Amino acid sequence: MKKIQVTFAACICLLLSCKEQHKNTNPLGEPDIISVKIAPVSALEVPGSIQATGLVSTENEANYSFKIGGVISRILVEEGQFFRKGQLLATLNSTEISAGLAQANLSVDKAQRDYNRAASLYRDSVFTLEQLQNTKTALDVAQKSKEATAFNERYSKIYAASDGFVTEKVASEGEVIGSGMPVLLTNSTQQNDSYLLKMGVTDREWAAIQPGQMAKVILDGYPGQTFDAIVFRKLQAADKEIGSFQVELKLKLGKVVPAVGMFGKAEITTSQQENALVIPYSSLVEPDGDKGFVFTTIGTDKVKKIPVTILKFDNEKVYLKNKLDGIDKIVVSNSAYLNEQSTIKIIP
Repeated sequence: MKKIQVTFAACICLLLSCKEQHKNTNPLGEPDIISVKIAPVSALEVPGSIQATGLVSTENEANYSFKIGGVISRILVEEGQFFRKGQLLATLNSTEISAGLAQANLSVDKAQRDYNRAASLYRDSVFTLEQLQNTKTALDVAQKSKEATAFNERYSKIYAASDGFVTEKVASEGEVIGSGMPVLLTNSTQQNDSYLLKMGVTDREWAAIQPGQMAKVILDGYPGQTFDAIVFRKLQAADKEIGSFQVELKLKLGKVVPAVGMFGKAEITTSQQENALVIPYSSLVEPDGDKGFVFTTIGTDKVKKIPVTILKFDNEKVYLKNKLDGIDKIVVSNSAYLNEQSTIKIIP
């Protein structure tokens, strides 16, 4: 019995020993070694740039409305439809307007007859000068009233003040609308360079941006295409709703006609330059916003994880804000497989 127990205990010890050996070694009984390449860290003066996003709009927006209230007779354009300068867009029902104009004409005719009669009677010394002057005043008032009615009659129709397109129909045919209430919301397009990208930027970015600076824009509706742009203007007050400062880029689109409201991304080149450390994109691990990590070597077979702050990056390089004191080389390959317990082998 004792012999069986001793044999059983020996087997357990052997199994535990094998398990521990398997845990700490590869099949050949040696620790895993990760081959890596290292490269020096370089410093560059990076041209200043600001990245921002926004929505496509046009240089001029207009809300068309009637001068007077009434019943809408016709709306001759639809949402999204382009129109030309001088084109008739909408009209009011003319029944009441025509009646008012006819009444004004009748009032002028009566006032003219009264004045002519008063002038004749004044010459015969029947009317006094005051009576003649009163009839002349009544004639002038009637004529001015007719002019006002005729003016309102002209503005019972909406004509396009410039080329553009309809972004929204606020009212419909048959609807009773008040004076000055919007009927059509439109965007003006005098030329194809009337399109803007309206963006919100931070306080510091707004201060660094100046009119005339160049920019590159990518629109989500046209993937793979990059458009040139120029800073058109920057508004002098923050948007009360979102709290950011507004900057507008004038887009150079060629023959492309984007939709208003299309999302776009812009990179504006500023006159400011910044000193930055440059590392390969492959050396960055665990990027999160403007934070990340890189590995540097300790001796010939160990690594250490270093936190970094990102200034900007592109497809090949990462530009760092902070200096890596005492570190002149970093790992540039297989970084994703490393931790601070890894054993490495440096290869050319």
